[in-house]
Amino acid sequence: MLELLRGKRRLLLIGALALAAAAGGYALLEHTYSAPGPSATPVRLNVTAGESLHEVFARLAGLGALRHPREVEAYMRLRGIEPRIEIGVYDIPAYSSPAHIVRLFVEGRVVLDRITVVEGTTFAEFLHELDADPDIDPTLRGKSDAQIMAALGHAGQNPEGRFFPSTYIFSPGTPDITILRMAHQKMSSVLARLWRGRGADLPLKSPYQALILASMIEKETGVRGERRRIAGVFVNRLRRGMKLQSDPTVIYGLGSRYRGVISVRDLTTDTPYNTYTRSGLPPTPICLPGMRSLRAAMHPDKTRDLYFVATGKGGHHFSRTLATHDAQVRRYLAQLRQDRERAERHEAAQ
Repeated sequence: MLELLRGKRRLLLIGALALAAAAGGYALLEHTYSAPGPSATPVRLNVTAGESLHEVFARLAGLGALRHPREVEAYMRLRGIEPRIEIGVYDIPAYSSPAHIVRLFVEGRVVLDRITVVEGTTFAEFLHELDADPDIDPTLRGKSDAQIMAALGHAGQNPEGRFFPSTYIFSPGTPDITILRMAHQKMSSVLARLWRGRGADLPLKSPYQALILASMIEKETGVRGERRRIAGVFVNRLRRGMKLQSDPTVIYGLGSRYRGVISVRDLTTDTPYNTYTRSGLPPTPICLPGMRSLRAAMHPDKTRDLYFVATGKGGHHFSRTLATHDAQVRRYLAQLRQDRERAERHEAAQ
């Protein structure tokens, strides 16, 4: 009987020791999971689609951001922690604990970059900005406009004007086509909404014509308060069958031949975009117009103006008659000559 009691005591002691060891092991795993990590500097990690937690932890250990990946995985199994890791690029702060790293993954705190498309940018310039951004995957490099539009699911569309100028936020490594798709969808949505609420009796047959007009307004002025008035001039001329005579359309038609100055020859040489030689709107937009220009095209000022010319000091002079307009043009050209002579005298005096 005494031996039996002694055997039971030994079993109880062994069990107690085992429980103590297990408790100590669990406490050690828990400490490992919550203790600061070994990396004294931030670590950037790109989690790709299909990667397992084991693979991610192994890479973190290789980068010096995780000390005991197996122990961390063991603790998570014991606790039933099964996080779903959001793919993307993560910046792991210095000395991040495994618990903090897992929380970053679960919450999807990926690094976000941004690209800003300026109002009045052309589609070619937009593509160049995408291609030059080191955080964007250039999947469309070398493709023609037609191939790009086909890849977007809009084969046959001319791309100019169809992408909304705005700031787009993305994760590093995002393909360029993804950003183009966002910008195209945004412009389609904005254009459709504004067209539904457009002013009455516009001489425009479709949202696309409104987009063309908006692109001309965008290129004609950067003065916010002038957009609707310039739209009014173009609408008045369209109603009367007058040529629009817009310098920016001529410049767009010249393409790489434009050298910063429009000559008389440029104005009289016919191209599809020369609104001095051809009536009506040009065949496509000439840039990516912003919201204010789109609204101006849909709601032009009700005015009797038929002409406008730059003041040379920002903004434009507007005229109802050709005689008044010609006088304003002469005044503008005289101002340009004075400015040029003043600049030459200043340069000679240096």
